[in-house]
Order: sequence, then C-alpha cells, then structure tokens
Amino acid sequence: MCRNIKPLFNFEPPTTHEEIEAAALQFVRKISGFTKPSKANEACFSTAISEIAAASSRLLHALETHASPKSRAEEAAKARARGQRRFGT
Repeated sequence: MCRNIKPLFNFEPPTTHEEIEAAALQFVRKISGFTKPSKANEACFSTAISEIAAASSRLLHALETHASPKSRAEEAAKARARGQRRFGT
C-alpha cells in the first residue's frame, strides 16, 4: 500500500471528506503512475478520484466496530516515535 494513505476508520473526531478525497487522490496517483495527469487524461483522473472517494466514504460509514475510537493525537505521536526509531533525529 502507498505509505501516504493512512487508515481512516474509527477515529475521533471522525474522518473528514477532505481526508477521504486526499486518500483517493493518492490511490489514483499510485495506480496510474501519474502525479499530475495530462490534459487528455484529466477528466478520467478526476472521475476516478470522485468515484473512489464516494466508495471509500460508503465503506467507512458502513463499517462497524466495538472498539473505542482512536485519538488522532495519540496516533500521530506513535507515528512520530516510529519515524524517530526508523530514521533517527
């Protein structure tokens, strides 16, 4: 999976539409191999992002869990600690 795509389920506060769109953009960039499409491919690139974001949003709203929501601040702190261990200071 692309390292820039982060888990979006079961967070407090809930995932925003912007976060879902950003993940969809990263996914389309990854599978297409383009960071920015040509003018000829721009429409299908945008359509793919919208469709993936819509499907992702439906998925996130349909998922159920009994686990308590994760804290964004705690998860960010864990990610920073992993980065420090991996890459040093």
